[in-house]
Amino acid sequence: MTKFYAETNLPTAHGTFRLRAYRSTNTVEPIAMISGYLNHGEPISVRIQSSCLTSEVLGSTKCDCKLQLDASLAYVQQHTGVVIYLAQEGRGIGLSEKVRVYALQEQGYDTIEANEMLGLPIDARLYDDAVSILRDLGIAKVNLLTNNPDKISALSEAGIEVTSRTPVTTIIDPHAASYMATKKARMGHLI
Repeated sequence: MTKFYAETNLPTAHGTFRLRAYRSTNTVEPIAMISGYLNHGEPISVRIQSSCLTSEVLGSTKCDCKLQLDASLAYVQQHTGVVIYLAQEGRGIGLSEKVRVYALQEQGYDTIEANEMLGLPIDARLYDDAVSILRDLGIAKVNLLTNNPDKISALSEAGIEVTSRTPVTTIIDPHAASYMATKKARMGHLI
C-alpha cells in the first residue's frame, strides 16, 4: 500500500517541481516530481523511473538511466507532467546483485544471460507504487515517457489508460551500446 506523506517545492537544474513523498510497503519511499498544472481532462505526461545509483549518482556510462531521467525531467518541465521515481535498483534485483551482473558482463555475457546465470529474474520491477501514486494524483490517462513495453502493459492492466507513448531518446555512450542493443533485441524496448 502506498500513501502520500509530504510535499514541498524542489528547485532543480531542470526547474522547480512539486516533490511529493510517499510511504510504501513495496519499495523505499517512492516520490513524484510534478511540473505545472495537471489538467485531468487530458492525458498527463508521466515517466516512471527506476533508481540507478551507478549512473545517476556515480556517473556510470554502462547504461543511459541518468540521461533518461534528465530528459524526462526536462520534458515534463517543458510540457507539464510527472516523474515517478521508484527505488528498484538493477531492474529490481538490488545494487549488490547488479554488481555481480556487471562482473559477468565484463566477461562477455549480456545483461539477460548474466541475470539467468545468477538465477536472477530478468526484470523484477513492480509498478504497483506508480499506479497508486497516479491514482492519488487523480491521473487516469497518460502519455507515457518510456521505451519499455512492460511499463505500458503494467499501467494498462492496472486500469490506467496509456493514450500515447513518447520515446525517451538519449545519446548512447559506447560503453552502453551492447546493453542498449540487448534491451532492444531481447527485451523488446522501443529504442
